[in-house]
Amino acid sequence: MLAFVTLSVLLAVTPTLAVWPVPRQYSTGATPLRLSPSFYISIKGLNSPPQDLQAAVTRTTTYLRNDKLQALVPDRGASSANAVRGAKALDSLSVSLTSTAKVRSISEEAVDDIEARVEGYTLTIPSDGSAATLTANSTLGLFRGLTTFGQLWYDLDGSTYTLQAPFNIVDSPAYPYRGLMLDTARNYFPVADIKRTLDAMSWINTLHWHVVDAQSFPLVVPGFTELSSTGAYSASQVYSTADVQDIVSYAAARGINVMAEIDTPGHTSVIARSHPEHIACFEASPWTQFANEPPAGQLRLASASTTNFTTSLLKAAAALFPSKTFSTGGDELNANCYNKDAATQADLAAQKKTLNQALDTFTQAIHKGLRDVGKRAVVWEEMVIDHPVTLANDTIALVWISSANAATVAQKGFKFIHAASDYFYLDCGGGGWVGQNPNGNSWCDPFKTWQKSYSFNPTANLTEAQKKLVLGGQHLLWTEQAGPTNLDSIVWPRAASAAEVFWSGPGGDIGKALPRLHDVSFRFVQRGVRAIPLQPLWCALRPGKCDLNA
Repeated sequence: MLAFVTLSVLLAVTPTLAVWPVPRQYSTGATPLRLSPSFYISIKGLNSPPQDLQAAVTRTTTYLRNDKLQALVPDRGASSANAVRGAKALDSLSVSLTSTAKVRSISEEAVDDIEARVEGYTLTIPSDGSAATLTANSTLGLFRGLTTFGQLWYDLDGSTYTLQAPFNIVDSPAYPYRGLMLDTARNYFPVADIKRTLDAMSWINTLHWHVVDAQSFPLVVPGFTELSSTGAYSASQVYSTADVQDIVSYAAARGINVMAEIDTPGHTSVIARSHPEHIACFEASPWTQFANEPPAGQLRLASASTTNFTTSLLKAAAALFPSKTFSTGGDELNANCYNKDAATQADLAAQKKTLNQALDTFTQAIHKGLRDVGKRAVVWEEMVIDHPVTLANDTIALVWISSANAATVAQKGFKFIHAASDYFYLDCGGGGWVGQNPNGNSWCDPFKTWQKSYSFNPTANLTEAQKKLVLGGQHLLWTEQAGPTNLDSIVWPRAASAAEVFWSGPGGDIGKALPRLHDVSFRFVQRGVRAIPLQPLWCALRPGKCDLNA
């Protein structure tokens, strides 16, 4: 067995392992190996394996049979034909939990507390055709290992093969949170599109679902169905309780937690369609004075009635999701909206409170409501940096305005998730979308390439103690200019880059990463995900030839 070495040294002395994200410890050889026509995956040591683990095995077997991905070399592997024909055949992969592991389903483990998830695995594939083995301390870890196993193989004339046996991989994530945020309020996405995105996420273990916003309220919340009946774009563009259960269970079976967000107190204009008494400056004009984007409208946070309404709404919505976390937003609060709202000003005067004091009361109330139903609050960075509100010690902050603000959040002592617009916003660089603005650009120009996000350092400017507050990071898609027709091309394969940064750790070599990301992209296409090309095919087949200094 080849000895394990550190990642940085190993990448320089071994062939490229076409796996994404790159395992944190691995060794490969140079022996051809092919899968037997009768290859199978067996689950050992479990009398009644969890159903979702069995389903994951079946999916992996299906991918191995159907991917048909040819090697990304100029002759697409033809020169290896003799080696493949003469290779030993691998008959089976044995999947098992360690003796101390508790048998739980992937779905159960996917929604564990962020810091409690166990995702490591060990994968060994001998070069002599003897059985491969995959072991882990959790079914979630087994799922991650199956995902790796499924990426190791290419197709040549019907043979599924590798040229790099033996494989010895010991892997686990550098950070527990690896996310993708999808906004389904500015434009609606059918359930099938969300499921396809979940299929592609694999190593991304959290779907941050920004499900409602000022523009529409597609989420059907029991007890508050008037919000979606009046606030969705149409009766067919809603997420019913059954839809939510379908998405949540589909995600969990793939090791993905769904963390929902209902942004408050801003970004809530649509609520006025059914509850005008709760919304200040509803669709006020000019919108630029009352909101960051149209339509204007914010919850009347100084109103006891509105606070009680919001608390009850969030509790009812949170009950739809098994996730231990729920986001209450808190970004882009517009003070002018409240200054011009007579009802808010009257409430503030009667209570002898400032706006920030009222915001504090509002925030404490809605977060207590979430704690009462077992949820941990997640907020945008302004709630930590800009507003003097009282937050529980376990509150999680999303750092989005600038990566430089991570240090400020860390100084406050809160755990946080990197979601910085200067690295991870997928909508940046799309041009201005506001009308009557021919020279407009997106506010966060330029376009954020995969190389930009891949270069991110999660612990930059943090002390050793503050580094422990980093939970991970995510890409984000705000959908002013995105919909079902371009979802895949905007997200993939760019969003995979953050998955590697926060699984494998920062500091990866962009030159060595690009051929592997090409592999990911081509494999996505084979599996029905419409990922965009990263380069001309000529470049993809000739690693390094299209580098800037080649």
